[in-house]
Amino acid sequence: MAKKISKKILRYTALFEPCEEGGFTVTVPKLPGVVTEADTFEEATDNIKEAIAGYISVLKEEGMDIPDPDGTSFITPVDVDFSKFRFAM
Repeated sequence: MAKKISKKILRYTALFEPCEEGGFTVTVPKLPGVVTEADTFEEATDNIKEAIAGYISVLKEEGMDIPDPDGTSFITPVDVDFSKFRFAM
């Protein structure tokens, strides 16, 4: 019989803000104090995943409630090409 592998994934919204000097600062609005910085988006993504995991581990160790994940909602930039519209900006 094959062994069943399962994993639990929690999704939190992370806010990536570009820094003036380059790179990103990342926060998680639902997890106060979870902040990281990195030179690239990929590094920032890895860092925030580690920060979230560490935050949740501490909450579990302390017997505290884990904030509900954000579910399926997420934030993403949307580019709008105004040259296709008939009004001027």
